[in-house]
Amino acid sequence: MKVVIAWWDLDGSTATIDSLRGFLREEAVERWAQFDGLVLKTWIADRERNRWGAVQLWESAEALAQPLSTRAAELIGFPPTERLVFDLEATTTGRTDLAVLAGLGAALDPESEGVS
Repeated sequence: MKVVIAWWDLDGSTATIDSLRGFLREEAVERWAQFDGLVLKTWIADRERNRWGAVQLWESAEALAQPLSTRAAELIGFPPTERLVFDLEATTTGRTDLAVLAGLGAALDPESEGVS
């Protein structure tokens, strides 16, 4: 399995964490749900440092090698400031009441609009 971390420093971009939340709601979450071999993708934000990105878990290097969406880079105006690929060493889950991970996060919660 492969893990990808893509991270943008948004300084110098007209895109903001809030505008990118709209992008997640309107198109990105659904688009990424269609990729074969994508186990999990989480989008992350750091308002204090004006950074935004994603962590992806892929079934294999072959799955990761398929053509992927570059829409975020188009909206931000440049490719990720940093993009790292790692081999997955281990996973676990803790005790939780969550049945699924899909559909979670501030971008998909209308009550958290603009709240960090």
